[in-house]
Amino acid sequence: MILATDLDGTFLGGSQAHKEQLYALIRQNADFRLIFVTGRGVETVLPLLADPVIPTPDYIICDVGATILDGHTLLPVQPIQNNIELKWPGKQAVMEQMNDVKGLRLQPVPQQRRCSFFFDDPSIQSEISRLEETLGCDIILSANKFLDVLPPSVNKGATLRQLADLLQVPDSKILVAGDTLNDLSLYGRGFRGVVVGAAEPALVRAVSGREDTFIANAPGAGGIIEAIRHWKDFRPFYTKAEKAAESAESTQLVMLYHRFPFETAVENGELVRRKPKSPNGILPTLTNFFKSGRPGLWIAWQEADEENPAPEENFFIDPEEYPNLEASPVSLQKDDINLFYKVFSKEAFWPAIFSFVEKAQFNHEHWEHYLKVNRVFAEKAAKEAAPNAMIWIHDYNLWMVPGFLRQLRPDLKIGFFHHTAFPAANTFNIIPWRSEIIHSLLQCDYVSFHIPRYVENFVDVVKSLMPVKITETESCAPRFLTYSTAMGTGTMTREIDTGRRKVRLGANPVGVHVDYIGELLQQDSTKEMIAQLKKNTGGKKTILSIERLDYVKGPLEKIKAFAQFLEEHPNLHGKIELINICTPPAKGMKIYEQVQQELEQLIGMINGKYSTIDWVPIHFFFRSFSFEEVVAYYAIADIAWITPLRDGLNLVAKEYVAAQGQIPNSDGVLVLSEFAGASVELGDAIMTNPYDNVSMTDSLLRAIAMNKQERQIRMQRLFENVNHYNIEFWADEFMQELSGIHAYNLSLAQSS
Repeated sequence: MILATDLDGTFLGGSQAHKEQLYALIRQNADFRLIFVTGRGVETVLPLLADPVIPTPDYIICDVGATILDGHTLLPVQPIQNNIELKWPGKQAVMEQMNDVKGLRLQPVPQQRRCSFFFDDPSIQSEISRLEETLGCDIILSANKFLDVLPPSVNKGATLRQLADLLQVPDSKILVAGDTLNDLSLYGRGFRGVVVGAAEPALVRAVSGREDTFIANAPGAGGIIEAIRHWKDFRPFYTKAEKAAESAESTQLVMLYHRFPFETAVENGELVRRKPKSPNGILPTLTNFFKSGRPGLWIAWQEADEENPAPEENFFIDPEEYPNLEASPVSLQKDDINLFYKVFSKEAFWPAIFSFVEKAQFNHEHWEHYLKVNRVFAEKAAKEAAPNAMIWIHDYNLWMVPGFLRQLRPDLKIGFFHHTAFPAANTFNIIPWRSEIIHSLLQCDYVSFHIPRYVENFVDVVKSLMPVKITETESCAPRFLTYSTAMGTGTMTREIDTGRRKVRLGANPVGVHVDYIGELLQQDSTKEMIAQLKKNTGGKKTILSIERLDYVKGPLEKIKAFAQFLEEHPNLHGKIELINICTPPAKGMKIYEQVQQELEQLIGMINGKYSTIDWVPIHFFFRSFSFEEVVAYYAIADIAWITPLRDGLNLVAKEYVAAQGQIPNSDGVLVLSEFAGASVELGDAIMTNPYDNVSMTDSLLRAIAMNKQERQIRMQRLFENVNHYNIEFWADEFMQELSGIHAYNLSLAQSS
């Protein structure tokens, strides 16, 4: 069977349920072929091809029949396209003749081998024959306001007729569908036809009484489904939709994350699970949603090999603490994880996300592997999720999951949180698969980022790929800085309409576990470490820098700036010291080896130049510290010098504030890069530009010289912010957004 269908009002029209049903019917039948037949230009059809929910057409007839393409390769279908081209006199020749016709306005739409106009005066219809003769072209009117000038004998139906002959498909196997007079040429050519419900009355009148044309009741996709049921030859392709999911809201929450909220270890020959040692406050915060007994599912990958196969069946994570939270493992071989996470994601996406485009490497075979892993995650969620469950997907490693998941389970409410930055359009669009990624994310109900700037960057990328309408905005003040920092913006988009669905957007910056940091500060072991560290620093001004080894964090730029600072301020030699804690990357991350070598060489050169018997300017630690040790360093640091070149947020800055703010009479100073996402939240930090050595050294000197009262006031205000917008606030705010969307959509469904 072939469905040759108009788009707007027909294939893309009707209720969401009918569209989902029709699209599933097409995907599930291997012998079902699809042809888009539209008045749109090629440029406005292309975004549909990347939409993961809309089936990919085998052929595209657009520009009201003047353009015909293979839907998979987008190459012209020959010789049909050449024959059309030879008939077209060209746009300029047409415009010269039409300029004298009063009441015509050229439509500002992409178009080829045709000219489209608006008209207001119905009397123009009396001039059609004269204009056609003058131009040597055909003119089609529709909806009493549109006029298309086309090559002679070229229209939707004529081009479809030629394609059917080229494919040698019997007419009885082709169903045409339309809804306006612009589609009239599709009918009466031997094909079966359907005029969908709510169609233009003129089209209904024109085809009424034809035995080969069915007039449907349901609009859009619903009308096409009616026709497939109506025509005997097409009924075998129809499969009844599954029983509608329960309308009541599900309380189940499904997490899709790259790791489980526990670690595994072998004790006494048995595999046991225990809480992770990592200070990552996100994991315990997310599991808090399930303490009350809420039904939940946590999907993450687990490494498997022949000797230690990972479990594939679901199991309860901690029946006592989380009675209804199950783990659902995605079993991946070590090589699969390395390629998916450590190689492709870090070589292709990571540099693009943080605007280091010269470091990006794109491998199409690796992309196919990335798709495979994302598809496995989506299939797992589709299989396990309850009807109308809420899905919370985390980060760029799972960019393609929403698209796959929406195809499989349209009933689900999907939220996505982007833990990294999101770059501007001219940077993100270097990714060869940009369209596929964006259209996948647009299948979400709610997409969230750390700060408003990333939201606006995302919207700009969407606008570069497809027409989109911004339906709601809000002011960024007073929660976020607006025009006073590099990452600021005054307003933020809250909702966009793609023409097929509305997507809510938001900024929900991750917070830190303030109470846990306070608990650690009160431990005797931490107090002992703090006392020892203070003794070791010997009253010097302590500058603390903590980061993971990554060129994005700007470790080399910072050390170069510190070298300049030492050269410019010899009076501070012996009075200050930089403690630089650099956490090694995960094993196998070869991309960072050169950064490590250059960093160690530079630090060695500086220490060799300036060190004395009782003073070393830079204390460099290239190893992982326990979080208890990190908190002790936060407590003794006079200055936190946090200067990434780019950073999605930067939790180290917030952790430093959380620690200093809970120490009586603390007066630590935060110096923060303008290009860290947290900069638009932490307005009382001293901002610095890590690309400018003068800014770096000046801001550091300002922090050293600042009087105690100003330091204390700034830290108090910073702590108030970090304490309020803590990790629990982040999780609750995201869930409120997603839950609100769920309730809103349910009310719409019930009212319809």
